[in-house]
Amino acid sequence: MEAAKERLNAIQVVGYAGDKEIQVTMNGNRKLISIDIADHLLFPEKKLEVQELIEVAMNRALDDAEKVFEAEMKSAGKGMLPGF
Repeated sequence: MEAAKERLNAIQVVGYAGDKEIQVTMNGNRKLISIDIADHLLFPEKKLEVQELIEVAMNRALDDAEKVFEAEMKSAGKGMLPGF
């Protein structure tokens, strides 16, 4: 299990939006690596701050979603195995 997580950490996927004006990079463990926003979409002097805030918010949301997912899967699996 741990080896699989390490392999997934090495995998990167990229999503684009707005004619590639927004780029989001995540690893295989669904953790945000970076967000790049085109300068013309926001004030250049605030670009880094906005990117970092979005990264933090996305990772927090992903962590919460993962907890909910795990809880739901445990709940769903309880009735599938007799005696557990």
